[in-house]
Amino acid sequence: MALITTKEMFKKAYEGGYAVGAFNVNNMEIVQGITEAAKEEKAPLILQVSAGARKYAKHGYLMKLIEAALDDTGLPIAVHLDHGEDFEICKSCIDGGFTSVMFDGSKHPFPENIRLTKEVVDYAHDHGVVVEGELGRLAGVEDDVNVSAKDAAYTDPDQVEEFVQKTGVDSLAIAIGTSHGAFKFKGEPKLRFDILEEIQKRLPGFPIVLHGASSVMPKYVELINKYGGKMPGAKGVPEEMLRQAAGMAVCKINIDSDLRLALTATIRQYFGENPEHFDPRQYFKPAREAIKQVVKHKLVHVLGCNGKA
Repeated sequence: MALITTKEMFKKAYEGGYAVGAFNVNNMEIVQGITEAAKEEKAPLILQVSAGARKYAKHGYLMKLIEAALDDTGLPIAVHLDHGEDFEICKSCIDGGFTSVMFDGSKHPFPENIRLTKEVVDYAHDHGVVVEGELGRLAGVEDDVNVSAKDAAYTDPDQVEEFVQKTGVDSLAIAIGTSHGAFKFKGEPKLRFDILEEIQKRLPGFPIVLHGASSVMPKYVELINKYGGKMPGAKGVPEEMLRQAAGMAVCKINIDSDLRLALTATIRQYFGENPEHFDPRQYFKPAREAIKQVVKHKLVHVLGCNGKA
């Protein structure tokens, strides 16, 4: 099976009241853990690559890993650029075989965001690639994304129709209270479903995206702290809130921190219990399995996309 775009994927998700998981990949074990989980759950899948991941693993290596996953699973898989900051990186990914890119112009004034996003859309659509735009800014730190709490802003529903119409984007990432990274909230997390509902009214049938949607699973935070880590107060988005959003207009939910935490916690535990070992196959094997179990849980209990491939 060849790589696909998210267009038909999102149409089915919107009509079916579920969301597709967009999981960030950085190396072979992460790709394997994600795709094995999706294969077992018969779920559609988006593999996301950030600018940082491309620098770390190199574009060609990641694409060959994803090609191997296609051959192994036979699943409908889209490959997506996460948080492309300029036209050049979006173009490079489009030319390099990605089927979807995100241009993140949220740091720019509204008119400039429209202009820059449209440039990416025009090039992408000419090459059969879909584009995700963004309105509003999520707080937090993850990979190359670093937005302070004072610079964060909810999406303004009054802007969404003009933005979508003038840019031609295929999906829209919004800010309703999620946050990048593991240290998300000082108080109780709260998503602005009123904003989501208003956007859904103004853009009927249009796919919405949530970034910063890891739940920061306590099991792995506890393991990291037990084996030498320091993560007091790490807190994510409650999964029941994400499931509610997936039943509305949200067709794509991004998950990265939960994978990193599962991998890191499992490796820390392994060395804590086996300090004399040094074979990477021995500690990456349980780490890969941990990622697989996290993804299976998300597909079934958060996204609701199991059996939808």
